[in-house]
Amino acid sequence: MKPNQILSVRHAKSEDINAIVRLLSDDPLGAKREKFESPLPTRYLDAFRSIDNDPNNDLIVTTFAEKIVGCMQITYIPYLTYQGGWRALIEGVRVDRTYRNQGIGKRMFEWAIESASAKGCHLVQLTTDKKRPDALKFYESLGFQATHEGMKLHLRD
Repeated sequence: MKPNQILSVRHAKSEDINAIVRLLSDDPLGAKREKFESPLPTRYLDAFRSIDNDPNNDLIVTTFAEKIVGCMQITYIPYLTYQGGWRALIEGVRVDRTYRNQGIGKRMFEWAIESASAKGCHLVQLTTDKKRPDALKFYESLGFQATHEGMKLHLRD
């Protein structure tokens, strides 16, 4: 990154979908799940509309020199536990491979944690695939702790 170029974090717009899907599909795990093709499957636009219309979801992009170089989704979840507390769940975190290790992921998480705090969340949580050890190290460097064992049941491939 050049110092005179600006890194910014903002809510995604529908015209960002291609760049987001490109990021989501650009690793061995994402390549198996996503379909980055032209035109994109309409399910991506349908999902974007659902996320965009849900006040408890934020789809975020990070831009550098007007190029989308990162993305994440934050879901705000109300609970009965913690005396009716709210928590933020962060998923779908990606940084363009050519921009990694330059502070972009850290800036994205600062934004997400500030947003969660502003919404009254008492906790920020995430999951990471065990096949992504670098991601795990990154999250630990931000102060996240592996305090629970997570489990998933996939209903469809």
